[in-house]
Amino acid sequence: MRYDDTWNLVPPLGFQGLREDLPLRIYIRQLPHWRQQGATYFVTFRLADSIPGDNIEYLNRLRTDWFARNPPPQSRQAVDQLGRMLSTRIEYWLDKEMGSCVLQEERFVKIVDESLKHFHGVRYELGASVIMSNHVHCIIRPFQTSTMDLEDILGRVKWYTAMRINALLNKSGALWQAESYDRIIRDPEHLWRCLQYIAKNPSRAGRAWESCYLWVNPEWEKIGWRFVS
Repeated sequence: MRYDDTWNLVPPLGFQGLREDLPLRIYIRQLPHWRQQGATYFVTFRLADSIPGDNIEYLNRLRTDWFARNPPPQSRQAVDQLGRMLSTRIEYWLDKEMGSCVLQEERFVKIVDESLKHFHGVRYELGASVIMSNHVHCIIRPFQTSTMDLEDILGRVKWYTAMRINALLNKSGALWQAESYDRIIRDPEHLWRCLQYIAKNPSRAGRAWESCYLWVNPEWEKIGWRFVS
């Protein structure tokens, strides 16, 4: 089912696409990040060892080349192109399930799932999520009434889950890659595509939905925003 087959679908309560009439902050670390008050984000965060060093070096060369071709000040269109270029490669590699893949173990998946949902409805709205063997995808909208930015929310989730999982593994050091990939969801059609992208992750890896704790907000399901197999 395509979004245009559900043209009368009402967006989830509180959803706001990218707005041209509101301030937009853009900054670039290794990846570009866009921030706007009230926005909903598609987020990917991954285990620290999920992408091999040779692949990371390749991404660094792509970034270096991009900055050479796009000196400051970069346009929004150019930054968007950078994000798409890098994310396409990152998503492809993540789906190869490389690295330790500790999230294949249900006890660790449960820790991440519970942490993601702990402040759902308090600091943010969680629209959907899936926990793969070496990465996590989610749709999240930080509440404007909260003092926590998206970086703070993700940082808390990573810190807590790393502490719990490392303790069970009797290990120390970085579990997660520090920087997450995030993208402002542009409009209801983009939201639908992100939702279905999350839904298809388990099948791409040949895994059952249940093993990946695939989840969509029950309030969204009530108004038709559900996974389509």
